[in-house]
Amino acid sequence: MLVVRPARIEDVDPLFELVQLSELGLSTLKISRDRLQERVEESVRVFFRETARPQGQPYVFVMEDLAHGKIVGTSAVYSKVGGFQPFYSYEIKSVVKKSEALGVEKEIQYLDLHTTHDGPTEIGSLFLSPDYWGGGHGRLLSLSRFLFMAEFLERFESETIAEMRGIVHKDGHCPLWDAIGSHFFQVGYPRAETQTLEDKRFIAKMMPQHPIYIPLLPQEAQDALGKVHEKTMPALVLLEQEGFEFHNFVDIFDGGPTLHCETAGIRSVRDSRLLEVSAINEQVDGDMWLISNARLDFRCTLGRAHIAGDSIEIDNVTALGLGRKVGDRVRAVRPRAEKSLDE
Repeated sequence: MLVVRPARIEDVDPLFELVQLSELGLSTLKISRDRLQERVEESVRVFFRETARPQGQPYVFVMEDLAHGKIVGTSAVYSKVGGFQPFYSYEIKSVVKKSEALGVEKEIQYLDLHTTHDGPTEIGSLFLSPDYWGGGHGRLLSLSRFLFMAEFLERFESETIAEMRGIVHKDGHCPLWDAIGSHFFQVGYPRAETQTLEDKRFIAKMMPQHPIYIPLLPQEAQDALGKVHEKTMPALVLLEQEGFEFHNFVDIFDGGPTLHCETAGIRSVRDSRLLEVSAINEQVDGDMWLISNARLDFRCTLGRAHIAGDSIEIDNVTALGLGRKVGDRVRAVRPRAEKSLDE
């Protein structure tokens, strides 16, 4: 059985070992063990607080294979971006250039550096062991965060974003970085990617502040703007099904799209419901549901359940994984967007 729960201090070593399997472009995972431990420690503290305003705290989750006692995935929610460490992105804008003498009128796109100090909530740091790809495991790992957010909306901003991994090749070649950033920073993409997690002030010091006209970039860099890495396509489709949209903001290094959605409008937040456990049986004749224990000591899994009104019947394995008994509350939503809870 796979369960998503908050990361603990004792998870740091297996979690660090897991994320070493991640590839270039997953910048929030490319950190040192000490930095990972600091992030997990901060996450543990915020999970223990009864109340917490969004101030940039990380909520770090892990997926555990209970049968083997093994950490097989991780994801996170950052309650707010900006503040002491600004959030940088490029906004793709357009300007019309016109010459009456030449009889020419042309719309030109350009990149405008956007700095955010009081930003939205961000989801990220999602990685699943390749051994567990398929079977709905990635969907559980990603969507479980939204059930936590639905239960504790006051901990997050009214808007949520997701920075998607852009075009980065295994050899470290990143078309957009090579076309822009490398000329100002004089370091390779992997080094720049890692440095942003330690201190983002170098971006303001070194990145060009003037608009960058897209037609002046190499074609490969132009083609990379707003595009995701091929392995990120499933995550992009899933978030689009949840209601996330592209608003012409891209990552300043790899050009990957930033997706936006009103937090309360995310499908798994909007359609999820609190239900009372009415029965726990060995087997349940019902559909698959994404089910959480609706607590700060969070647990979430996929399980078969039967829902009638405001009551839910779950099986023994699901109840054990969630730590729930008859009379307790859970939060549930269908794992796919094509059906709502009331259908």
